[in-house]
Amino acid sequence: MLPSNHAPRPSPIDSYPKRPLVRWLALGVILLSAFALVSRRPWFSPPPRFEHGGGLGNEQGQGYGHGGYSHTRTNGPPGQDATMGVTTSTTTTYAIPSSTSTSNGPIDWGKRRDEVRAGFVHAMKGYKTHAFPHDELLADSGGFSDKFNGWGVTLLDSLDTMYIMGLHDDFEDALGFVGNLTFSMQSPTSYAHFFETVIRYLGGLLSAHALSSSPVLRSKADDLGRLLLPAFNTSLGLPLFAINTDTGATRWGNLGPSTLFAEATSCQLEYKYLAKVTGRAEYYQKVERIMDVFYAANTTDGLFANRWFDNGTPLGAHFTVGATADSGYEYFLKQYLLTGDQRAKTQYLISMEGIINNLLFVTPKRYLLYVTDTSHGYASYKFEHLSCFLSGLFALGAHTIPEGDMSPRTRELHQWAARGLGYTCYVLYADQQSGLGSDTVTMAKGQKWVDVLKEWEERGQGEGVADDGPGAWRKGSVDSNGGSVSGPGYMGSLPPGLHEPPPVKDMLKRDYSNSWPAVYLLRPETVESLYILWKTTGEVRWRERGYEIFQAIERHSRTNFGYASMRGVDMNTPEKVDDMPSYFLAETLKYLYLLFDDTDSIDLKKWVFNTEAHPLPVFEWTDGERKAFNVLSSS
Repeated sequence: MLPSNHAPRPSPIDSYPKRPLVRWLALGVILLSAFALVSRRPWFSPPPRFEHGGGLGNEQGQGYGHGGYSHTRTNGPPGQDATMGVTTSTTTTYAIPSSTSTSNGPIDWGKRRDEVRAGFVHAMKGYKTHAFPHDELLADSGGFSDKFNGWGVTLLDSLDTMYIMGLHDDFEDALGFVGNLTFSMQSPTSYAHFFETVIRYLGGLLSAHALSSSPVLRSKADDLGRLLLPAFNTSLGLPLFAINTDTGATRWGNLGPSTLFAEATSCQLEYKYLAKVTGRAEYYQKVERIMDVFYAANTTDGLFANRWFDNGTPLGAHFTVGATADSGYEYFLKQYLLTGDQRAKTQYLISMEGIINNLLFVTPKRYLLYVTDTSHGYASYKFEHLSCFLSGLFALGAHTIPEGDMSPRTRELHQWAARGLGYTCYVLYADQQSGLGSDTVTMAKGQKWVDVLKEWEERGQGEGVADDGPGAWRKGSVDSNGGSVSGPGYMGSLPPGLHEPPPVKDMLKRDYSNSWPAVYLLRPETVESLYILWKTTGEVRWRERGYEIFQAIERHSRTNFGYASMRGVDMNTPEKVDDMPSYFLAETLKYLYLLFDDTDSIDLKKWVFNTEAHPLPVFEWTDGERKAFNVLSSS
């Protein structure tokens, strides 16, 4: 209430002419303007976690089956996807790239690659000037943080990126710092997070060694790998949450003697390659013992709960491919690709079938394909940016697993899932006013993909539909806003989830909402999948979509010091968050660079990326190593 010595301010409506018609028109304009303004604000729900990767720093969890959808279908000659018009790859040969041009002539992908390289140089310069030797740069203020042991994580996480981008002077300068590292803790009460230390530091050292053959890097990787070994000193060898590298003291996370699925199963690539280059059997045996526990676990549909007691039994019934579980599924395929591990390949195929049958859904209006999580059988319909790695994983598996180990039908489903998920992950960027994607969205309740797919196939895959091009619908078509003109169901010639409806800028016409505060955390998973889709299909549209994302990063995230995460992605000018995670340089910019690089500097037939985008070389165990390490014939 205003003080008594102030006269009330006249209402804006009262100041308009007294003629009724004019007053009502004026009121209508005001109400419409207010509604338009409100509709542009981001859609909020609980704040997201700001940590990266399968096992988040706050230790809180979220995870997946076999059987269900398996009816057969044959159209066209063997090896040909009749609905997609894409040759099914049963070898590791890359698809033939399509020509690339615009109305202004051919696209200069080398120029775009160099733009990404320049972005990396800008970010690294800001880190070295304002944050080194601390862990990460605070990109908005120019400060620093030490969330990952204070060992200079941004530098070590980015060693292989420097090498791949040809920044050899920077790489050589970094070796001097690395050579003096002792991996000591900042205080007697400090602990190194096992999962993050393995994927960022150990993975970064090993990858940089593999690329450069530097003995310093191999030696430091050996030192760090040895210092982390006490983490495996549990009854079944499942790793503890954290370790003090000075004293060897260890501790569980906040929930006591339990581990996250991703944290237990995302050290295998690193330690197996470390065993290969050092000859130390202990490295191999420690991590393979973990795999024995999970191979023997009593799972449903090949899905693993996201948290496990130290006695090898699941804690709860939460299944996800997002935070706390993601890289565990990723490493099934990648252990096979790295070493030829047959048990890992078998588990990968079982688990992917479970994911397809239980966790893939399509939205009701635009038929966007997405993956969600379930708890005790109930779907949350949340879709995490972290889960966008799954598109690339499906594409990579379908592209590399031999014909005799994967049926044509399974390969087809994996290719479809890869394409559908890849497009959804891209369009969640393209829909936003800023062009940057939200870290988590809640999708409108839809149907399981396998159920819609079954109906589509039983009805003849869209036969009799007048418009059977991309976006065709039974009894109607997709309008420019992504809605159905008439009729609720999809019945186009493309499999449901693959028709690629256009971006929708009006948030009220989307069939999902951004979770509060709609942050973009510079994450890599979407561009990672775009890169793998490009390499396995040769379709230039995946590159073009990646460049759109890079341009949005340049427009909004770039600061005077580096690149910042963003808050409020559905605003034209989102707000900067004062951080620059090391994975932005290690993963996001690396994948974008490789997406635009025509030199094929990292051949997917010869290299396997760990979950932090550190490429490790494919290798085979020698007979002597098999005997010394006790490597099973199936491993």
